[in-house]
Amino acid sequence: MLDVTPLTEGWTLRHDGAALPAAVPGCVHTDLLAAGVIPDPFLGLAEAEVAWVGRRDWTYETTLNAAAREHEQTDLVFDGLDTVAEIRVDGQLLGRARNMHRSHRFDVTGLEGPLAVRFLSAYTEAEAVRERLGERPNAYPEPFQYLRKMACSFGWDWGPTLVTAGIWKPVRLERWSTARIARVRPLVTVEDGRADGRARGHVELYVDVERTRVEAELSVTARVGGVRASATIDGTSGLVRLQVPDVALWWPRGYGEQPLYEVELELHGEVGPLDTWRRRIGFRSVELDRSADAHGSGFTLVVNGERLFARGVNWIPDDVFPSRITRERYRTRLTQAAEAGVDLVRVWGGGIYESEDFYDACDELGLLVWQDFPFACAAYPEEQPLRGEVEAEARENVVRLMPHPSLVLWNGNNENLWGFRDWGWEGRLAGDSWGEGYYLGVLPRVVAESDPTRPYTAGSPWSGSWDHHPNDPAHGTHHSWDVWNRLDYAAYRSEVPRFVAEFGWQAPPAYATLRRALPGERLAPDSPGMLHHQKADDGNGKLERGLAHHFALPEGGFSEGDFDRWHYLTQVNQARAVATGIEYWRSHWPVCAGTIVWQLNDCWPVTSWAAIDGDGREKPLYHELKRLYADRLLTLQVRDQRLTVAAVNQSADPWSSSLTLRRMSVEGGVVAETTSELAAGARAVARTPVPKELEPAGPKEFLVADADGLRALYFPVPDREVPYPRPRFDVTVAPGEVTVTAHTLVRDLLLQADRLAPAASTDRGLVTLLPGEQVTMAVRGWETRGDAAAAAARAALYCVEPTR
Repeated sequence: MLDVTPLTEGWTLRHDGAALPAAVPGCVHTDLLAAGVIPDPFLGLAEAEVAWVGRRDWTYETTLNAAAREHEQTDLVFDGLDTVAEIRVDGQLLGRARNMHRSHRFDVTGLEGPLAVRFLSAYTEAEAVRERLGERPNAYPEPFQYLRKMACSFGWDWGPTLVTAGIWKPVRLERWSTARIARVRPLVTVEDGRADGRARGHVELYVDVERTRVEAELSVTARVGGVRASATIDGTSGLVRLQVPDVALWWPRGYGEQPLYEVELELHGEVGPLDTWRRRIGFRSVELDRSADAHGSGFTLVVNGERLFARGVNWIPDDVFPSRITRERYRTRLTQAAEAGVDLVRVWGGGIYESEDFYDACDELGLLVWQDFPFACAAYPEEQPLRGEVEAEARENVVRLMPHPSLVLWNGNNENLWGFRDWGWEGRLAGDSWGEGYYLGVLPRVVAESDPTRPYTAGSPWSGSWDHHPNDPAHGTHHSWDVWNRLDYAAYRSEVPRFVAEFGWQAPPAYATLRRALPGERLAPDSPGMLHHQKADDGNGKLERGLAHHFALPEGGFSEGDFDRWHYLTQVNQARAVATGIEYWRSHWPVCAGTIVWQLNDCWPVTSWAAIDGDGREKPLYHELKRLYADRLLTLQVRDQRLTVAAVNQSADPWSSSLTLRRMSVEGGVVAETTSELAAGARAVARTPVPKELEPAGPKEFLVADADGLRALYFPVPDREVPYPRPRFDVTVAPGEVTVTAHTLVRDLLLQADRLAPAASTDRGLVTLLPGEQVTMAVRGWETRGDAAAAAARAALYCVEPTR
């Protein structure tokens, strides 16, 4: 049998002639940080102090003993090298690597002595390729498109510029004889799906082997779901087919269960077993309905025949040093997504092909995954040496991720088709290659040949062909960024895209995160550390202009003394902005078939669009997503110049309930009230016009809709025009909870638990209370006892204040 020896111990990193301990997997930055050579680049302004690291060459060293023992061949296998590397044993060149997204295998049979992996600076390689192939436009001033490396390590509008190098994935020795399994490509399909959620499953395992003995007779045996089948290997390949007569279907979360089946494949030679391959699979079908209709052309995911409104989030690498992301950290972050009602995660194209740990968690949690190929916001050359690397990485990763039922869509790139048409690239390129051949040629061919069970789309946004603008909201996927960059979030209601793959609004991270990241700094919106941890172009200006549409701002703008208020209001605005978009677009199902919020997570502490900040703390937006992405959503919308109640029902059961509408004054009185019946079919939206006498008249009134414990509010004017009363409420504490009882209207009450203790958290975000109403918030990580605790809790509570 194949013998595997991990090579994780005994590595050193050469630094200015000295040998520092090195962690493998890891990277140069984390090794230097552990040795105390560099400061933590996440703190203060230290990012700039470590920029030199990405400009240097580095060498990792250990001792290799690849004696064959009882085996005929020994391979040195790197699952990931970041990025441009030269590998030598005892001074003998084994080979070179130039792609972070690929694995590399070298025959080291009988070799021993010093093993050195020398990394060339990514800048050196990228600049050399740029010099050879010519300048190409991109959205950022770094040369990330000239090599196959995680683009956002060169910085982004939410990320630091920390250009990494290192052995970022596991490395090992594999010893084997006669033959080994080189690749298994599993095609999993279903037919005859039944109402009870079961079906007939088919598994085809396409097996490639590598041999040391050409003449040896080989066979493979596979098992899944109690079914066993065998086949012979003809040369270097074979095919095993299994039919599983009664399988349980794998469903997205909220639609059913997530049963997983173990597949085991064993390679046999004349003298017994030689190698094994094991994975978990799920049985389900997936289609992408892009058919034309009266509204344009759609983009609707269909799983097991069920049409879905995708409740999505965009995912970026959870750490700018991805080797630090553990299996437990993936599980934590993705569980947070599932608990917020998310059912689709888009792995964004400026990052990486995510790990088995990521996909395992998605398989188990029922999270659909849309995986971008790693191309983002740039014109990518299609000449060598890049073209061969692109095809090789695509083939390897498509096959690697195929077993996972959570993977439902391959996407060619992020915003590059749009960029070519709208960002002035076409003229600057003057006919030079820019990536179109990848997105409309190489990648769809690789997917069709390797993984025909899944749909492919050329890019996001993409209208399906050049017959329409790439970002046409009526066709395919749409990215809505004019709203954040130029307009008020109310403009989300100006159009109904078929599928909104990116949109979002910024807010700073939690207060405790800022305190950790900016030690000793007197916080102000424009203090040095705050500005350094704001990477978006004019980000603070957009935040302030976004506030000005809704709130009365201090004369002359926010200052140090107003920081707490600025921090609270920007977080309110983020949650309200995203809510405005999702409520409107969900109310237009099935014309709009999905929203993917930019973004779920952060890779360091920063002001960004994330719902969960760089320290893992949940912003108010995260809690708002729980309401917005629940199976049932109640919302008030203006439709055809009439105020309308929209009852969005994404559950499998009809929704019948009593609906109460109250026209109220801001002082708390009920001006008018009515009760009626609400009825929305399964997976449907019911819309009911609000009676004219219930519509609020002027800034002193608002409308409240209640049904089945859900609530929707409608204020006809911005907050700055609402004559809110001075908020009055009582606060009481009990073990593990804080209770607030309102005596007036209290708009967007928020308990910032991390102000009580850095480790404290709560289960609630923004909540609006009417006079006499009460809310109890669970609090973890803080002792909630006594008068002092009640006073501290009151100090950590924020709400919208009346305009001065």
